[in-house]
Amino acid sequence: MDALPPFHRAALLLDMDGTLIDLAPTPDSVVVPDGLPAVLRTLRDALGGALAIVTGRPIETVDRLLGDSPGAIAGEHGGAIRHAPEAPIERPNLPSPPEAWLDAGEALVRAFPGALLERKARGFGLHFRQAPHAREPFHAALTSLLATAPGFELHPAHMLWEVRPIGADKGGAVVALMQRAPFAGRLPIFIGDDVTDEDGMREARRLGGAGYRVDAVFRDPDGVRAWLRRSAELGDWAELG
Repeated sequence: MDALPPFHRAALLLDMDGTLIDLAPTPDSVVVPDGLPAVLRTLRDALGGALAIVTGRPIETVDRLLGDSPGAIAGEHGGAIRHAPEAPIERPNLPSPPEAWLDAGEALVRAFPGALLERKARGFGLHFRQAPHAREPFHAALTSLLATAPGFELHPAHMLWEVRPIGADKGGAVVALMQRAPFAGRLPIFIGDDVTDEDGMREARRLGGAGYRVDAVFRDPDGVRAWLRRSAELGDWAELG
């Protein structure tokens, strides 16, 4: 297991769904546990502001769920970054999917009751948690769509296929965040729970920090929250595992 960087030299970069908050049947039905934003604020302040959320969700959704607790947010897998609460949202020059793809996505979810289309500024996702039999038909249809135009990739996540432009990934988000104060000069710790987080973990390690997968180190989001809470109380990293 990666060694934790010293607390006073670290930056904390956290995935949200499946890491900080429990997964739910639909994206809009997640619940933020009582006290979590306060714990994040305590850690943010103790780290000199160097606490960020790195998620596939839009920045506006993170604001709604976690308020002002993060120092920075990278949303849409790095397709949108806000380096501080009052800063403007910055977007890399990446393409948006054709409107015809979104129309096709709408038709697909109508064919599978319980499935959902999640629109994002630079991509979209098809959720099939409540329609698991849609996994393979969705994959086949999206693969066919992406074959018609370059510049986009299909990514698996928790009961979800996500279409996003090449260049929008959590590794790139880590690099962008770590170039600006208060993250610059610190060692990143990235915590995530699925394959979409692996790029962020690898980049954190490359920059001299650490990357941890929830199921391997904390077991579940409750374990992550307990570790964050103990660390906030100590003003230092609690023991892992």
